[in-house]
Amino acid sequence: MADESTEKKVPQGKSMYKYISEAWANSSETYVKALNQERKIQWRKEENFLRIEKPTRLDRARALGYKAKQGYVLVRAKVRKGAFKKRQIKSGRRAKRKGEEQLIVSKSLQSIAEERTQKRYQNLEVLNSYWVGADGQHEWYEVILVDPACPVIQHDPKINWICNNKHKNRVYRGLTSSGKKGRGLRNKGHGAEKVRPSGAANGNRNN
Repeated sequence: MADESTEKKVPQGKSMYKYISEAWANSSETYVKALNQERKIQWRKEENFLRIEKPTRLDRARALGYKAKQGYVLVRAKVRKGAFKKRQIKSGRRAKRKGEEQLIVSKSLQSIAEERTQKRYQNLEVLNSYWVGADGQHEWYEVILVDPACPVIQHDPKINWICNNKHKNRVYRGLTSSGKKGRGLRNKGHGAEKVRPSGAANGNRNN
């Protein structure tokens, strides 16, 4: 009888989510490239914040907490790329003091997309979001929202924490995955001493 340690290990088959993830990781070489070219033509004509029925990237949606059940809502958000501009100043100061160009915000476009989505769906809470596409002018993100008032959500022990009042407007406080990344909370240990509680707070510590 052959020893179990000498037997060849049979390779495990990949899951459906793994195939989807690999296709998006190499999107320029897979079917995703052709699909995205067709999608963006339609997405440019649509609203900036459009509720959708199914996720474009099922693997990322499931990894970030989405479930195909009552209480979960998906919104595709479109955000303009590039630097931001102030409103035009008519009078009252010199032209060089207008400061209209090269205004760089500290938030990522993904965080901005989440906050603008929350503003339009105030009875829901943003859970997370993921990137789905970009062109020369815009970037698109799909935002996962949860309805805290839905009985299905309230009775689900894996997600009913979001029904607690302390999680209200969590996106504005940088509590989503994108928000935590922008606050430097993905780094721990040596080299991350200056990122907590925030970069601005660390600069004012000795004042």
